[in-house]
Amino acid sequence: MLLSDVAAELNVSDSQVYHMVRSGELPAIKIGGRGQWRVERAKLEDYIEQRYAETADWVANNPLSTPEPE
Repeated sequence: MLLSDVAAELNVSDSQVYHMVRSGELPAIKIGGRGQWRVERAKLEDYIEQRYAETADWVANNPLSTPEPE
């Protein structure tokens, strides 16, 4: 997938996806003479699944309200 396709899928800017790729957060490959980035759909789906797991863990450890003292 092109980085612009990934950006559309995640509903973020192209520059945000480029930063995710350059930082290593999102696995990608550089191809062609001009070094264009590509992200495999399976890698994007893995990335999304990891973010869901991290979010679920964060929500479990950060409830909206604190329990009433007994």
